[in-house]
Amino acid sequence: MAVPKRKHSNSRTGKRRAHDHLKKRQVTYCPQCSTAVPTHVVCPKCGYYQGRTVVETTDQ
Repeated sequence: MAVPKRKHSNSRTGKRRAHDHLKKRQVTYCPQCSTAVPTHVVCPKCGYYQGRTVVETTDQ
């Protein structure tokens, strides 16, 4: 089995892991009800998406 000849330095390990971080979800506001909604997702409050009502919601 192949085994590394030398230990990778902490700097080198950090450079490799630099792109592994999580990014924040991009949020927009629903034009219908002004609720914060992630992009490309149907609004959970009013069911509005791309200019039309996609899902009928029951208002309580």
